[in-house]
Amino acid sequence: MGGSSSREQEAETETSSFFTQEELSKLKSDFETGGVKKVKLLIEKKVTDLDKTELNIAVTGESGTGKSTFINAMRGLRKDDPGAAKSGTTETSMEPTGYSHPTLPNVRYWDLPGMGTTQFTAAKYLRKMKFKRYDFFIIISNCRFKENDVKLAKEIKRLGKQFYFIRSKIDAEIYSMKKEEKVINEKLLMKVINKELEKIRNDTVKRLTDAGFPDPAVFLISSLEPDRFDFIRLNEGLEGDLNNIKKRIFVLNLPNLNVEIVQKKYKILSKFIWMFAALSGACGAAPVPGFSLACDTSILIGAIVYFRKCLGLDDASLQRLAKRAGKPVEELKAIVKGPLLGEISTDVIMRLSWGAAAVTISAVEFALNFVPVIGSIFGASSSFLMTFKILSDALNDLTENAERVVKVAFETD
Repeated sequence: MGGSSSREQEAETETSSFFTQEELSKLKSDFETGGVKKVKLLIEKKVTDLDKTELNIAVTGESGTGKSTFINAMRGLRKDDPGAAKSGTTETSMEPTGYSHPTLPNVRYWDLPGMGTTQFTAAKYLRKMKFKRYDFFIIISNCRFKENDVKLAKEIKRLGKQFYFIRSKIDAEIYSMKKEEKVINEKLLMKVINKELEKIRNDTVKRLTDAGFPDPAVFLISSLEPDRFDFIRLNEGLEGDLNNIKKRIFVLNLPNLNVEIVQKKYKILSKFIWMFAALSGACGAAPVPGFSLACDTSILIGAIVYFRKCLGLDDASLQRLAKRAGKPVEELKAIVKGPLLGEISTDVIMRLSWGAAAVTISAVEFALNFVPVIGSIFGASSSFLMTFKILSDALNDLTENAERVVKVAFETD
């Protein structure tokens, strides 16, 4: 009994990530007064609102600091990929330039000209750059942070937005260090490198603290090697400071650098399943054997294709990952298995539905307890449960494939 109660409390927490408590109460009351059709309208609106939610990230710093390379790295792109931000040592525009994520176009990174390249004060600069548009700011420097960086950070802070300091091109620092050090032993060399990195970090933190930023968020990164240094720690920091919905969007936009990122995406995508299932149930509460494929097929195909893109298993994502990892794309595709990686046709959905028809009582109980509000509306005998089961199995399968791909790409266990 205690386990069931705990699961229901968790479910309420998860559904409230998308729905407010007021909206959940309205779902209940609308079902009581208008039935399934009225509930369907509310859920469709929520799915549409989620699909329209934007995440805008501003990246600023002087020319030559690596802004474009950073923007590309965050989107899983190399400089010669379609849609990549153009890199250079001089500012090419005095206007913000937006770059959409290749598979999630509502996630956009904005390359802002460095404040030092304009004649504006920090306040006027932010107005010119349309300050209110951005969810947070990233200030990049490839050396010591300069006076203009500090002025800009103070103005961003005054206006109530979050910002992060990044020291870029750490790989270049290490390359220079290796050339200068006459150390043959690799372990000893790494000790020297780690000591130097700590020195850079401490110096940066001290300068920013002295400038009026207690406990500044400082990250040492190489945009060319995003699986090293502070790149992953930076992503975790950005994720932690976003609200529930934008946090989910941010994580889904991350390139798959390790298995942990894939697992985070799985947890987020699993929380979308009940909404797809509810839309399916609202199409017609048909008993399981008669599963209403006319409506459900399009919902299932759309959901599976979306899962596949978010998990980096579509052709374009695999091509980008192969290029980043320096592997032939055929090597990554060779380990991808199952019918969900090809064309998702009606026949594929039919096979999945017959496999899910043998759903067990424990799975029924899980679905209804996991989403108590929606489960109580659609019940165990509706296509809600069938869609819930099919998408749960599909997401498990796609996640396992994504994990295998990452392990092979980066040669990790």
